[in-house]
Amino acid sequence: MEKDVRLNYLFTRIVKLITVELYCTHTAACLFYYLATTVPAAQQGRTWIGSLAMGDFRYSHFWDIDLCTRYITSMYFAVVTMTTVGYGDIHAVNIREMIFIMVYISFDMVLGAYLIGNMTALIVKGSKTERFRDKMAQLIKYMNRNRLGKEIGFQIKNHLWLHHDISHTRASVLKDIPITVRSKISHTLYYGIVDKVPLFKGCSEDFLNQIVTKLNEEFFIPGEVILEQGSAVDQVYLVAHGRLEEVINGEGSDEFIAELVPHSIFGEVSVLCSIPQPYTVRVRELCRLLRMDKQSLTSILQLYFKDSRQVLNNLLKGRDTDVRIKQLESDITYLITKQEAELALGVNSAAYHGDLHHLKCLINAGADPCKIDYDGRTALHRAASRGYEDIVRFLIQRGADVNCIDKFGNSPLLEAVEGRHDRVATLLAEKGANLNLRDAGTYLCKVVTDGKVDFLVRLLKNGVDPNSKNYDHRTSLHVAAAEGLHLAVNILIEFGADVHSKDRWGNTPLDESWRCGSKPLIRILEQARKDRV
Repeated sequence: MEKDVRLNYLFTRIVKLITVELYCTHTAACLFYYLATTVPAAQQGRTWIGSLAMGDFRYSHFWDIDLCTRYITSMYFAVVTMTTVGYGDIHAVNIREMIFIMVYISFDMVLGAYLIGNMTALIVKGSKTERFRDKMAQLIKYMNRNRLGKEIGFQIKNHLWLHHDISHTRASVLKDIPITVRSKISHTLYYGIVDKVPLFKGCSEDFLNQIVTKLNEEFFIPGEVILEQGSAVDQVYLVAHGRLEEVINGEGSDEFIAELVPHSIFGEVSVLCSIPQPYTVRVRELCRLLRMDKQSLTSILQLYFKDSRQVLNNLLKGRDTDVRIKQLESDITYLITKQEAELALGVNSAAYHGDLHHLKCLINAGADPCKIDYDGRTALHRAASRGYEDIVRFLIQRGADVNCIDKFGNSPLLEAVEGRHDRVATLLAEKGANLNLRDAGTYLCKVVTDGKVDFLVRLLKNGVDPNSKNYDHRTSLHVAAAEGLHLAVNILIEFGADVHSKDRWGNTPLDESWRCGSKPLIRILEQARKDRV
């Protein structure tokens, strides 16, 4: 009656309090009379009613007094005792009555506190029930103003009734508890449920722990629609208790698809694939659901890449008989590919910026250190080009390929050599890295032409053959002699360049020096030819 907005709340509360008080007083009066009537007949004069005297009237033979007078007398004793007035005209006269009065007065203190507390709540209007009534009254006004149908209004009212009665959910009770304690409570309550959900099969314990901390408990009554077919979904639900059904809305009737039992999950297809909800999900019996919003789920999936792929694979495997899921197979495959590409970019970005901590987090979460980006470059390419020795060492320890070649033909060792990072180049060489130049002759000729003497020295130190030839069978020594580059010629000769090598026109580096007209260069090459002879 208190929750019925058609009745005055103040009136119903006062009636309730009066009823409680009268019931307690009546019970006490009956117990007082019982104590007086259960003693032997010879001792009934030594009871509170047997020894009672009201003026000249005595109750020594109270059995002869009419029942109404006896009841009123007992009620009078109960009220006087409860209010602790004590006029002295009526009192306990034996041990049993004394003991009962002590217990009764102790109970009356509790009853009085209850009555006063409720009266205070009526005055300040802060009770939970009154807030519920106010909310329900506003809801009725809203439905009447917008002329909502009876069916919708009935569902809304039932839902509010349910949430008013079940007010001990995790969100309402634990909102002021520290997050670390809430996480432990969530693990205790929900981990066993989440671990049995088919979508999360094979996922790591850390991933599941993150999932349980984001769950919110909700209750739904039979007939309530949780997700509507064709709607945009931003929530995922796990069934903890109860049963639901998936149906397709038809013109005349609904087509039953599947029954959702404990440890089932729904809404995941729409959230993960970003599509409208394929089915309507309706409650068949009172159920307890665990809800997680889309943003929380996607953020966790972005952190745990290996588990994210496992979840998508489980989504494909879990509903092999579902035609709609089969139709989405290409979309889910695209999501997997997209995640892997984004992951490779994240790993490469961390390696490029020297963020070892973030790189470790990504790889520990399941990232592949050998994954290439759109240019075929790996994280080892990026780190070697920037000279980050600690990152290069970490990537090698995690199995990165030291001889991986990108789309431009560059290896990590070549990146380190070109960037003048000698310590990184030495580290890579010790781990078996090679320059792996596709056309070493052409590459050396270009380096000589560009005048990159330091780079030339690094290439030769790292094993590039100075006698490598280009498409015209010309070596880098031919080019250096033709350009009159004395320093480059000396370096190439020092690393074993052949002064007798001929190009496709039969010219040697010495012939090129004669055309150049540099007498010092001619003397260098003549001396080198004599030394070789």
